[in-house]
Amino acid sequence: MLDVTHGDTHGDTLGDTAGIDLFQILRDGRPRTRSELASLTGLARSTVASRVESLVRLGLVRPVGDAVSTGGRPSSQFALNASGRVVLGVDVGASHVRIAVTDLSGKILAQDSVAMEVAEGPAAVLAWVATAGRELLKKANAASTDLLGIGVGLPGPVEHATGLPIDPPIMPGWDRYDVPQNLGEQFGVPVLVDNDVNIMALGERAASWPHIDHFIFVKVATGIGSGVISGGLLQRGAQGIAGDIGHVYVPQGDDVPCRCGNKGCLEALAAGPAIARTLRAAGLDVESSADVIALVKAGNTDAIRAVREAGRTIGQVLTACVSIINPAVIVLGGSIAQAGEHLLAGAREVVYARSMPLATGQLQISNSRAGANAGVLGASMLAIHHALSPERVDALLASTAR
Repeated sequence: MLDVTHGDTHGDTLGDTAGIDLFQILRDGRPRTRSELASLTGLARSTVASRVESLVRLGLVRPVGDAVSTGGRPSSQFALNASGRVVLGVDVGASHVRIAVTDLSGKILAQDSVAMEVAEGPAAVLAWVATAGRELLKKANAASTDLLGIGVGLPGPVEHATGLPIDPPIMPGWDRYDVPQNLGEQFGVPVLVDNDVNIMALGERAASWPHIDHFIFVKVATGIGSGVISGGLLQRGAQGIAGDIGHVYVPQGDDVPCRCGNKGCLEALAAGPAIARTLRAAGLDVESSADVIALVKAGNTDAIRAVREAGRTIGQVLTACVSIINPAVIVLGGSIAQAGEHLLAGAREVVYARSMPLATGQLQISNSRAGANAGVLGASMLAIHHALSPERVDALLASTAR
């Protein structure tokens, strides 16, 4: 990721930690007066007034009217200015790229997509992203100076500390390619990169389950992976591959080879290509995940049966996840999950039957509500969380004090 220059944090300056807490308080969107902020932060009224003024100039905070008067002139209130700045969210899939401009609440202001194979390489994909990003900023009436950050999701393992894709199996030419540097140099803002399923988990939760702190998002498409949120925080693990359930061993697939080099992986039995392979063996003309989905939607009983069986297989692995993580919600997304309720029904059947009653008593297992937008929403949230972090706001405030 791009380095962030931090402002002076000594003494009662604009970069002081208490001043940052002032903005973090306002991030919840609730209007507050200067007096309330002074009481909550312990800062002097004059210091609060100065910092609020700086945040307003930055476009991060706005006045939202007056509080109810208790006698005398009513006090002005201030809240997060969600429309004051923007971020870019980029969702790179195996065969598509989506990009969106969102405000600081995650509301999509403009978006675009293209059918493009990730195998075309980083130069081609990121060139399209840069061009489309500039056009979308214009479409959203946002200047380049309004852009606070860019979030990117990639369909492969990403080293969280650096944002570099590491040995991604379906991304030739991308291994250790510096995506943050490429886009950072073109747009002049921090660039955050993560695995595509992690960002889909962030996007799905933000859009549909904002108050759920224990959450698993499972993507079932060309591959299978999951994003895990526990205690309200995305869990990446030591090297950033937490949630890689696609390569968990499933006993009944002992002789089925996986692209990772092992045999019996969940992905080798239940992902889109595996379902297509099963249907071809049954004599159907099926080449891709899209063909599987088309057959299911057309009511083909063999395809419906195969997708439901894939759901049962996924449910076996999710049963272990339920015992380890104890989620409140599990969401199935990705192209295969869009083939109706059959994948979901298979997963529910096994999870509810095999998990402990205490874990499943209030567990919800649902199809994705955000759908195709989960990725760009999550990438935007990745950028927003970074852009509005205490360290970044500290740096922005310090720059106004110079």
